[in-house]
Amino acid sequence: MKTLTSRQIKDLRIIARFTQVWCVGHDHTGQQPLQLPGNLKPVELCPNCSTFMKYAVDRRVHCPIEAEKPSCKHCRIHCYAPAERELVKRIMAWSGRRMILRGRLDYLWHYFF
Repeated sequence: MKTLTSRQIKDLRIIARFTQVWCVGHDHTGQQPLQLPGNLKPVELCPNCSTFMKYAVDRRVHCPIEAEKPSCKHCRIHCYAPAERELVKRIMAWSGRRMILRGRLDYLWHYFF
């Protein structure tokens, strides 16, 4: 596997945390550790969320415009299929609000920009 950039690692850490909050908040059961690339800590996710997370990791690692990569919501190329794109929007909105309410103010920047 290729070496990940610091930007890729940061993006994967963010989507993994948001997905984990979503999974726990929606009472999904059967969480198993999912190993992430780039020496990131594994996340505990249900099978459905693990499938989504693997898809998100694959899309982020193989981004075709890595050199000029904006945040995904501002990207001119949308790598996700329409169904996954809607799911990631729901995950980010739902989890982002909960994380901000719990004191993760550093996510305000990501949430609004």
